Amino acid sequence: MEIREATRADWSAIWPFFQQIIKAGETYAYDPEMSEETARGRWLLPAPAHVVVAVDPDGGVLGTANIYGNREGNGAHVASASFMVDPARHGHGTGRALGQYVIDWSRAQGFRSITFNAVVETNTRAVGLWKSLGFEVVGTVPEAFHSPAHGYVGLHVMNRFV
Repeated sequence: MEIREATRADWSAIWPFFQQIIKAGETYAYDPEMSEETARGRWLLPAPAHVVVAVDPDGGVLGTANIYGNREGNGAHVASASFMVDPARHGHGTGRALGQYVIDWSRAQGFRSITFNAVVETNTRAVGLWKSLGFEVVGTVPEAFHSPAHGYVGLHVMNRFV
C-alpha cells in the first residue's frame, strides 16, 4: 500500500465510502444527509489541511486521512486528524498505516503532539487502534454523541506526543 497526497481526482473514489460511513451515523458527528459538495469541501479542500489517501498497488483508494493543526496561536503545536477507511477494506492494515503516517508527518512538521477531539467510545476498532499506536484517552465527554445503535454515548479525547 502507498500513502500519497490526495488530489481532486481521488474524490470520486473517496465519496462512496465517505457517504456510507456518515449515513451509518456511528463514527462521525456529520450530518448523515450531507451533500457531496459539502463533504468534498469539508474533507478534501480545507486549507491548510494535509489530505492523503492510502492506495492499493492498482491505485484503488483504500482510505483517507485529513491532517491539520488542532488549534491556532498558542495551541498551534498540536496536530489533529480525521480518518476514513472503506468499510469493505477493514482489517487489512489501512487504518494503522494511515495512523502511523499521521504520527510521522506530524513529527516532521514540528508538532509536539496529536489530539483526537472526538473518538466515539463505541467505535472500539478505532479506540483499540489508536491505543496500540500510543494514544491515551485523556477524557471522555459523556453522552456527547448520539449513536443510532447505542443511544447517547461518550466522545473520547485521545492524545499522544510525537
